[in-house]
Amino acid sequence: MNEFLSNPAISLLIGLLLAEGTEIAPWMARRILGTAARRIGNPEATSRYEEEWLALLDERPGKLLKLLFAINILVFAMPQLRRGYRRKRRALKTEGEQVKSPRLRDALLQLDALHHRQFEDAVRDLLRRDGCTDAVQVGGAGDLGADVMATDPYGRRWVIQCKHRRAGLSGSPVGSPDVQVLNGTGRPVHKGDVVVLVTNSRFMKPAVEFARSQQLHLVDRAVLGEWASGSRPLWELLREVPPPRRPTSLS
Repeated sequence: MNEFLSNPAISLLIGLLLAEGTEIAPWMARRILGTAARRIGNPEATSRYEEEWLALLDERPGKLLKLLFAINILVFAMPQLRRGYRRKRRALKTEGEQVKSPRLRDALLQLDALHHRQFEDAVRDLLRRDGCTDAVQVGGAGDLGADVMATDPYGRRWVIQCKHRRAGLSGSPVGSPDVQVLNGTGRPVHKGDVVVLVTNSRFMKPAVEFARSQQLHLVDRAVLGEWASGSRPLWELLREVPPPRRPTSLS
C-alpha cells in the first residue's frame, strides 16, 4: 500500500481528485440543501427553508465548510422539520375527525381569529349565555392566573384561565407549567369551586395528568367547539364538576 501511494502518478491523481472535490463542494452543498428542503414534505416550507439555508450557506467561509453545513442540514435539521410537519398534518386530521359539524368548525375558526384578550371576552360571553350573569373578564397584568371569573346558576364559583393559539390545533400545546400556575391560585387565591383552563388548541399529556390529580378541568379544542356551538352549558360538558352550592329552579 505504501508503495502504491508513493507512486508519483498516484499521488498526483489523488491531489487532483482532492482539489476537484474541494472546487465542486459549494455546488454539491447547494444541491444537498435543495434535496433537504424538498424532503420536508410541505410545499410552502420547501421554498422558504431552501431560501433561508442557501442564504446561510453563502455566509459560511471555506468550500468544505459549506459542504459540511449542507450535510448537517440533510442529516439532522431536515428530519426534525419533516416530523414536525407530519405531526401537524395528523393534528389537523384529528381535528377534522373530532369536529365534523359545520357549525362547530365555524365557531372554532371564529375563535382562532381572535386576539387573546378577545378570546377571554368570548369565554366570558359564553358563560353569560349559560346563565352566569356576573361573569367578568379579569385577565391582564397581575391576574394571578385568572382570566375570567363567574358564578353559575347553582352557586358555584368558576375560575378560568384562557390560553389562545392563533394557529388553533396546530399551535403549541398547553403544558403542565400553565396548569400548575392555575392550581396554585385558582382555589387558594380566587376561591374557585370549579377551576378550568380553556384553550383552542390541545394539552400535553403531563398537563392532563397533573390536572386530573388536582381535580382541575381542562377544556380543549373539541370541548370548546361543542360549548361554543350552544349545545350545552359548560358544566354539562365537563366530568366530575362539584355539586351545586344552592338549590335553584334548574336543580
